[in-house]
Parts: sequence; C-alpha cells; structure tokens
Amino acid sequence: MTGLVYIIGAGCGSADLITVRGLNALKKCDTVVYDALIDTQLLKYASDSAELIPVGKRAAAHSAKQEDINALLVEKALAGRTVARLKGGDPFVFGRGGEEIAELQKHGIPFSVIPGISSCIAVPELAGIPVTHRNVSRAFHVITAHTADDKRDFSRYANLDGTRVFLMGLNTLPEISAGLVQGGMSPKTPAAVISKGGTAQQKAVRGTLADIAEKAAGMPAPAVIVVGETAAFDYSCSSQPGRLTGVSVTVTGTERFTEKLAGLLEADGADVKRYSHLQIVRKQEIPVLEGYDCIAFTSSYGVDLFIEHCKEKCIDLRSLAGVKIAAVGSGTADTLADAGIIPDIIPDKFTVADLADTIADSAPGKVLILRAALGSEQLAELLTKRNISFDDVKIYDTLRRPGMTAEHADTDYIVFGSSSGVQHFFEVGNTISGKTKTVCIGSQTAENAKKYTDSEIITAAPHTAQGAAAAIKGDRK
Repeated sequence: MTGLVYIIGAGCGSADLITVRGLNALKKCDTVVYDALIDTQLLKYASDSAELIPVGKRAAAHSAKQEDINALLVEKALAGRTVARLKGGDPFVFGRGGEEIAELQKHGIPFSVIPGISSCIAVPELAGIPVTHRNVSRAFHVITAHTADDKRDFSRYANLDGTRVFLMGLNTLPEISAGLVQGGMSPKTPAAVISKGGTAQQKAVRGTLADIAEKAAGMPAPAVIVVGETAAFDYSCSSQPGRLTGVSVTVTGTERFTEKLAGLLEADGADVKRYSHLQIVRKQEIPVLEGYDCIAFTSSYGVDLFIEHCKEKCIDLRSLAGVKIAAVGSGTADTLADAGIIPDIIPDKFTVADLADTIADSAPGKVLILRAALGSEQLAELLTKRNISFDDVKIYDTLRRPGMTAEHADTDYIVFGSSSGVQHFFEVGNTISGKTKTVCIGSQTAENAKKYTDSEIITAAPHTAQGAAAAIKGDRK
C-alpha cells in the first residue's frame, strides 16, 4: 500500500514559528526527512518510533543531492510509510518543493503541501523592518542570490519598484551592492542584513548600499538582505524584555524535564533549544509493599512508575496508611501530591545525603528505596551507616532515546538534569561550543560533566528545574 508525503514548511528560526497544521501533520508521520536549517526541537514532536533522516540543505555544507532526496521520498512512500518532508521556511519559496512534488506525481504518490512562514517576510519583520509600507514601498521582490548556473547579474534588479529581499546572499553581498549601484540605484539607498533571524542569536545591521557589505562582514549565515527605503525603519518590539531575553539555552534530558525547564526559561525570555535525548524504561519490579515502614522516592520518575504499578496490581493507595513517604525534593513531592499522596519526609536541602539523615532521624523501621538503575547509591550507603534496614530497588533505567542525531550545542548554556544524561549526551558524539556554560542539577551530575567538558560548570541549588533556571539567571547578573 502506497503511503503519503506531507511537504511541510517548518517556518524560519525558532520551532514555534511552524503552523498548527504543520505540527499536527508531523506528529502522525513515521518517517521525517528534514533540512539542516530547521529548529531540531521540532523533531521531538515526531513519534518515538519515527525514522529521522537528515538531508542537510545548508549553504557551503554537505547535503544530499536533490535527486537523492526525491528518490528517498518515493522509496519511503512506496514502502507504505507516512512521510514528513520538513523544509525550512516555505516549501515553494526557493525550497524546491515543486521538484519533489513532481517526482511524487510521477510515481502516483499522494501528497499534501502545508505552507510555512517564509524568512523573506518574517525575518525582516522580526528585526522591525516591514517589506511594504504605504507611500514608501507598495511592492516587494524576493530574489535568490544563489543560482544553479552561477550567473549573477544583480544590476537587473536595480529598476524594480519597492523593496528587494535577497535570500542565500550573504557571501555575495559585495556583488549585490555593487550590481545594484551599477544598475542605477543610489549608493545611499538604505540596506540591512539580518543574521540568524527568529532565534536568540538574531542580529541586524543597517546601512546603505555603499557600506552594508563592510558593516555585515563576519556575520554568520543564514542571513536575509533587505534593500530599499523600508530597510531604514526600525519597528522592533518595544515590550519589556524578560530577564533572559537574548540568552540561549540547550536543555537536555527526558521530555518531561526539558518541557518543564524550558517553560520556566521561556517565561523569562530565553531562547530554548530542547534536546530530549532520554527515555525512562521500567527495569526491576516493585516488591510486595507489606513489611515496609517507609518508601523513599529519589525522583519524580520513580513516583510515576510506583503509581503505575499500584494501578496494574489494583493496590488501593489507602493501604499505605501508616507508611511514611519520603521525597528527595519539592519536584518529587509535587508529583506525589498530584497522585494524592502527601509526603511525610522532605529534607530541607534537596540532596540524597540530607534525605538519608531525615529518614534516619524519623526512626522509620524498614525502608523501600525506589530509584534509577544508574542513580546514586549514596542513600543506601548512608542508611547502612545509620543501621537502617532497607531494600534498594532499581525500578527504572534512563536510556538514550532512539533516533536522536549528534548535534553541536552553540548556546550560552546547556543544562543536564542527571549524571546518566551527561554520559548519554557526550558518548554519541554531541559537542558543545567554547562559550557554552554547563549547568548541572546535583554534584554527581557536575562531577560526571567534568569528565567530558572543560567548560565552566555551574551546580544548581536547589537541585530542581527551578534551581537550574535560578542558576542561569544568577549567572547573568
């Protein structure tokens, strides 16, 4: 049975610029063929079992040939798969969407096109530049500076009315400026270059045709070039910026953790890149609960699996009356509270050592520890020293999520929520830039991070998502 191909415009810059229709289509696809210029945060919306295939399509970088991409779409669709062809910007604005569709039509493969927000309008707009303006520019022209035959005669665009927007032209900016002047435009014509539009790294420079190439020298791609009277306008957002506006953060871990921390950071204006590379997998069965005087949870994931276990075994939570519940910190306590269980024991400091002391001081009898397989054994060691009877049960494992590709984190900060998260991140080839500071939740996580990176390491206090957000804000002072 032949599958279906969605040609989806991912928008430009940040992931939240994709359309609702595009996002909904992406979620139901089992193969995703994506360009390098998309925000890879979008990939987390694909199903866990989805096949993720990068094909590049970035200037001056290795990319799959267009013919090979066309053949790949046909191959996957004929195998009965639902395919998302995730393209930067809009599929039909220099996106070669038409070429891909022509190949699908040749093989009788059904397809659907979902428009995307194009950088030709959105990037200038986000920099405060309108591409049209009453009495100044009643038209705009979108021009590619990169042509298949490499024939570039920019003087022919000098006599157009309105605003000229050049895409893929950063390396040819001197030629563009010289050609437009040669064609009759005044050297004093306003011009602007916006680099990495729609992201926290967005930067715009303004000038004229006479000096814009010099002013924009060294700016990184991708970039949009605007030429015309509207390039002199600055309608940048004037709303009060958040405390972390302009700060970029990569958040790693499970989807739950990345979403929680990303929400905190984005509420303060940060540009967040989610890298949800971990998944929680059940490991050891929970023993019969009778005979335990205290159940100790060292994470929210342990709580989730415990509640799931109780449902599967038809265990009435009222049977826990008289059993003390211990939680390592406020996040774990909140997860317990969501399930209708209010913990009896929460240490003042959210560390395993303080949890052990608090449990021992309450003289609980026999303790059931529910923790991660790769989690700290410190609680068991400390309870042993305090002569507390316990069973140490490793109920889940934190594993690498399949299908994740190696990436380079070029953000101001990267956050790790667990020691295993650090290990899984670096051992698949992920790297971080020299400017990136590493924020770790817990001293064990920080110690493990030192094995993999020489970057500055900040240990969050308290050891929660809120603590990580606070650590970043504190470092920005």
